[in-house]
Amino acid sequence: MLINIFFENILSIHIFLLLLQFAKNQNQILFMEHTFFYLIPLAAVTALGFAYYFFKKMMKESEGTDTMKSIAQHVREGAMSYLKQQYKVVIWVFIVLALIFTVMAFFDLLNPWVPGAFLTGGFFSGLAGFLGMKTATYASARTANASRRSLNSGLQVAFRSGAVMGLVVVGLALLDISVWYMILDFFVKDSDPAHKTLIITTTLLTFGMGVSVQALFARVGGGIYTKAADVGADLVGKVEAGIPEDDPRNPATIADNVGDNVGDVAGMGTDLYESYCAAILASAALGAAAFMTNVELQLKAVFAPMLIAAVGIFLSIIGIFLVKAKEDSNMKQLMAALNRGVNTSAILIAIATFGILFILDIQNWWGLSLSVISGLFAGIIIGQGTEYFTSHSYGPTRKVAKSAATGPATVIISGMGLGLISTFVPVLTVVVTIMLSYLCAIQFDLSAGLLATENLNMGLYGIGIAAVGMLSTLGITLATDAYGPIADNAGGNAQMSELGDEVRKRTDALDALGNTTAATGKGFAIGSAALTALALLAAYVEEIKIGLVRIGETALELAGGTIETVNASFNDIIHYYEVTLMNPKTLIGVFLGSMMVFLFCGLTMNAVGRAAEKMVEEVRRQFREIKGIMTGEGKPDYAKCVEISTKSAQREMMFPSLLAIIAPTLTGLFFGVAGVLGLLVGGLGTGFVLAIFMANAGGAWDNAKKYVEEGNHGGKGSHSHHATVVGDTVGDPFKDTSGPSLNTLIKLMSMVAIVMTGLTVSWSLF
Repeated sequence: MLINIFFENILSIHIFLLLLQFAKNQNQILFMEHTFFYLIPLAAVTALGFAYYFFKKMMKESEGTDTMKSIAQHVREGAMSYLKQQYKVVIWVFIVLALIFTVMAFFDLLNPWVPGAFLTGGFFSGLAGFLGMKTATYASARTANASRRSLNSGLQVAFRSGAVMGLVVVGLALLDISVWYMILDFFVKDSDPAHKTLIITTTLLTFGMGVSVQALFARVGGGIYTKAADVGADLVGKVEAGIPEDDPRNPATIADNVGDNVGDVAGMGTDLYESYCAAILASAALGAAAFMTNVELQLKAVFAPMLIAAVGIFLSIIGIFLVKAKEDSNMKQLMAALNRGVNTSAILIAIATFGILFILDIQNWWGLSLSVISGLFAGIIIGQGTEYFTSHSYGPTRKVAKSAATGPATVIISGMGLGLISTFVPVLTVVVTIMLSYLCAIQFDLSAGLLATENLNMGLYGIGIAAVGMLSTLGITLATDAYGPIADNAGGNAQMSELGDEVRKRTDALDALGNTTAATGKGFAIGSAALTALALLAAYVEEIKIGLVRIGETALELAGGTIETVNASFNDIIHYYEVTLMNPKTLIGVFLGSMMVFLFCGLTMNAVGRAAEKMVEEVRRQFREIKGIMTGEGKPDYAKCVEISTKSAQREMMFPSLLAIIAPTLTGLFFGVAGVLGLLVGGLGTGFVLAIFMANAGGAWDNAKKYVEEGNHGGKGSHSHHATVVGDTVGDPFKDTSGPSLNTLIKLMSMVAIVMTGLTVSWSLF
């Protein structure tokens, strides 16, 4: 039998290789007709179709008892009310920015297509967040009710509802990219086809700013909302009143459940929508620059990241259907069920990548395939590393829980130490990925030097396509993340509805799994943001060339003589603007970028603190003034708590978000290109490490509390429990507001720099 299986596999591989060779032989004909390109919008429509299928299937499930329906309705109304209010604020920001871009385009400082692309990018990003959150708010009660049947039923409803978010994000993103590519390909005219492709890809890249602006407001606003409610529910409900977080007597419990959706569904969705678009578009722009001398190869290099993402959608859908669990599954077995889907998709994408690049017959197709795979493995390693440091199934978080025996201070010290130590895994992973993807792309040929022009262009393309590789499984990866708040809300609904112990046991298991997937999702988002921001940094230099040509700088004076701007290499631009570590403008930019990260975190942390103070006062007032809350005879005013979180989030999110837009613009006006590149490098390096620290420390504090609540180290109500609640409260803005917002900050600053390139190259003070 083993011999038969061996020969059957050999035959299958041989047939697969023959099919690849046939497709490769047809490559020229296929590309002339752009046949491969149409796979991209097809994949986008397929993703949206399956998202609709999963949504309709979820809606056929029952929401359960009248109490369960009522609770779900409160959460749904609160979430939609918040999102509606946020979009009212954000739309004015978009209108003002679109007008500014229109004026810049009028003075030829910007491509005239940018204002329209900016608006569509923001619209689709917001739409993805809205659809994902709408699904989540309908799914929580249905997950709780399905858990009355079995653990696997609850898992299926929650996970496939989370898959709606993942598939909507990748579907809308690829649809927007492909439609805009077709529009620009039709309207952009240039006698040089290679230069036309470069213009198209750099113009496409600028629509990512609309995505980034939407993502930052969603991340910051959602993070402030959810943590204001969470802190109020924890400090007053748990510590002072001694009741559970999801107890119906807790006035902040509905606002807390709403916050899970606006922060961890809509916020995370727009964040990864941004990374997904930026990675694909930055890679396309770098591919266009790397193959300027060969129009045919250039087009293939531009399409390659889009095709990898498109195929990733089909394979992510396969992975989604593989997620199943047995009724008596424990935490590790539930995690294994999710990992089975994610890892299967990743392996299939790794295999498919070789096929895609082989068929395209791109120069060094095998090396670039390895670059993609290095990004895939990086995503998995970062996720596993985050799980190890934040899950209470492992030693680090259990040590944090153990330290609670001596009080809150030692819990905080232990959690901060864990967060600091945990940074080495993702940082080393990204370092190795950058170097490996670069070397694979240049075929490990160092004879001409690591930074020789040809090697640099190909190497940067390799790094960009590695970021695409990491995000190619986003359809299922984001599903595991969006699953978390759905399971959390399901657990809250089950508790408030007073369902049986067996149901609570199942929803608690799903909730515990959700806490881990939320933590690993944050680690994945941070890692992908780092690689994406690096690709954007390289793409910024290509945008500088376009900006110089647009303002009439057709030739550059360099030490070796004069060179045409359109033919300038990456190194030529760097030398022209004297971007070195000893240039004071570059150093100033590095310090400003690092400062921006800490300033941004400080502003968002204080915003949570101020909003939480109002929530704490309101919850205390209700316990004091509304008679009979603790006995169940009086009903808390849930709407007032929702209103406080909503207003606080809208007010507090404006300044930090606008600061992220203003900083790169002012840096460019004062210190030029060298200063902006320093700013982006400083922001990326500092922001990446600080985001990991904050996310992992916060995740460890959260799960240490849950570990104690499961009956360890004294259980609920013990001295250790009170200490871990304080640690969790400190960690809330770490992991759900400031830390995740840094992902968006470093990408948004890069996007703003790219859009403002025309202004930066036209004039600067120094």
